[in-house]
Amino acid sequence: QVQVVESGGGLVQAGGSLRLSCAVSGSIFNINAMGWYRQAPGKQRELVAIITSEGSTNYADSVKGRFTISRDNLKNTVFLQMNSLKPEDTAVYYCNAQGRLDPIILGRQFNSWGQGTQVTVSS
Repeated sequence: QVQVVESGGGLVQAGGSLRLSCAVSGSIFNINAMGWYRQAPGKQRELVAIITSEGSTNYADSVKGRFTISRDNLKNTVFLQMNSLKPEDTAVYYCNAQGRLDPIILGRQFNSWGQGTQVTVSS
């Protein structure tokens, strides 16, 4: 079973910073991509940032220039450095990991989510 555990959420003032961490564990062959999503009340869950095992990154337009996603492949961990936070960044942030459980092309794949961590930015 794949486990995804986030940490680092909290309450900050606008303009402040937070660093989220997400550790993935379990019997995993490879993680192809890890990402952060968020969901605010009344809103759909949206992609914040994603990083592949090769290091390619994509960001939502709303966070470009402020957030940075990085990963430590050796520890199956992804980070989200959030700077210049705005009240509209307030949401539950979810970590997602996608990959393969077996070392074969036709092996089992996984797509797992963490429980979410609350980020609240006060004005």
